[in-house]
Amino acid sequence: MSRPRWPFLRPYNPPAMPNTCTGSTRCTRRSRLLNTLALLVATAAALGYAPSRAQMTVEITGVGSQQFPIAVAPFKSEDAPTEDIAAIVRADLARSGQFRMVDAGSAAIAEDERIDLGQWKTRGADSLVVGSVARLADGRFDIRFRLYDDVKNAQLDGLAFVSPAAELRLTAHRIADRIYEKLTGDKGVFATRIAYVVQFSRTAYELQVADADGANAQTALRSREPIISPRWSPDGTLLAYVSFETNKAVVYIHTLATGARRAVANFKGSNSAPAFSPDGKALAVVLSKDGNSEIYLLAIDGSNPRRMTINDAIDTEPIFSADGAWIYFTSDRGGSPQIYRMPAAGGDAQRMTFTGDYNISPRVSPDGRLLAYVSRRNDLFQVEVLDIGLSQELTVTDTVKDESPSFAPNGHLLLYATEVAGRGILALASTDGRARARITGPNGDIREPSWGPFVK
Repeated sequence: MSRPRWPFLRPYNPPAMPNTCTGSTRCTRRSRLLNTLALLVATAAALGYAPSRAQMTVEITGVGSQQFPIAVAPFKSEDAPTEDIAAIVRADLARSGQFRMVDAGSAAIAEDERIDLGQWKTRGADSLVVGSVARLADGRFDIRFRLYDDVKNAQLDGLAFVSPAAELRLTAHRIADRIYEKLTGDKGVFATRIAYVVQFSRTAYELQVADADGANAQTALRSREPIISPRWSPDGTLLAYVSFETNKAVVYIHTLATGARRAVANFKGSNSAPAFSPDGKALAVVLSKDGNSEIYLLAIDGSNPRRMTINDAIDTEPIFSADGAWIYFTSDRGGSPQIYRMPAAGGDAQRMTFTGDYNISPRVSPDGRLLAYVSRRNDLFQVEVLDIGLSQELTVTDTVKDESPSFAPNGHLLLYATEVAGRGILALASTDGRARARITGPNGDIREPSWGPFVK
């Protein structure tokens, strides 16, 4: 299994596409384009949600420079639920790289118990989380927690949730989000979701959606052929992706709640690389209907395609900035693949990357300040983060075969795919490069991750 090369995807060996161009320069680019687009084909069969065969495990490989020492005691429970709420909260906070977990022991502490916070400060915990879980008569659970500041001897937060048994993990993630926000000042992302593709064999592929920690994975789509380029809608209800069902690449939009899907880009030639606009009303795609790989905007029902780029280069991988002002994309118009941006309303493109001869897969942070991408340096493929205003670049990963970076919705973490011991896995890196974690499953080659948005 090879990792990213221009044209930036692992080879799939699909049916060849005809080359009908004439003219030496044009044909050279056309041939390269067809080779590129041939890598993008996928055949899919839409299904509703189904339990996934792969459950993820998380290994923390690096931590942040500044960590909050915190203890999360076992929650008091007379009728133990199927999920260990405190354990999920601990794992969420630890995975962020911003918390140092202080051993809280095995004794459960209810949220209404009287607590000597000075004792916990002596044990090295600046903060303490306690809680209780009680089953209600209707089968739901009443979950309560309190967050204490052991240094100031004060309560920082406390809340009660009523949760169905099926949503206990989600409730635990929401508790972790509140703790994260109270202690860091930034919104937590533990209750968000991720999407990714798993290849189990040469004829078994799945598009999966899971919690941000990789748990509770559900299969949204199964196929005997590759599935590529999943992208979330801004409201988190839809996924766009590329499939190949009529001997060419076609862009589909998939409704997660029902499993229904519809083709939205099925023009002559290849249709690929979808990305939703921030308002969810438009889709940026790459079409070759006019003979070359160009970026278009179209309505999410597939109507009113509008061409945005016009040249002989390969222009691909469009992505909107969060404010909708810019479209970032990959192009070889300067002779090698680099990141460019252009006004979303149309206009001249501006080159964004200058270090190295291979920079692909742009992603923009939610605040528009950072640009993440995969760069080849000394035959290593790693995720770089560029501070756009300062023009300062930082390598944030310690793996060497990276692809498909995706920002967390709070902008502090990047999810990406990489290869370890010959298998594709997911990994996390903080945007300062200090905190890292790896997310692996029991089987399958994992790739093409996309981090979903905040949802209400």
